[in-house]
Amino acid sequence: MSDCIFCKIVAGELPSNTVFENDEVLAFHDIRPQAPVHVLIIPKRHIPSAHALTAEDAAVLGEIHQAARQIAEQLGVAEQGYRLVTNVGFHGQQTVPHLHYHLLGGRQLQWPPG
Repeated sequence: MSDCIFCKIVAGELPSNTVFENDEVLAFHDIRPQAPVHVLIIPKRHIPSAHALTAEDAAVLGEIHQAARQIAEQLGVAEQGYRLVTNVGFHGQQTVPHLHYHLLGGRQLQWPPG
């Protein structure tokens, strides 16, 4: 999608601080971190949100979750725990219309978030 900021990052048109990449998934540090560790994990293929997922997207979801595991271990938050969340739509606070997961950790997180 030509106007999607995450698609531009995948295409190399915009820079990112990449922490993980394979054929299907890209992960990079959030530019406005909400925790000491805040990484965005995205499919390289444009999917608007979790609500738009279909059965054909099952493999990429598995790749995203495997990437999250590797990233959490790599960045030292796996043992203490971390949050993995995706937002959907305007009321869900999704700010970029490209499926992405936030991996947050490195401190005690609060519930509800805020």
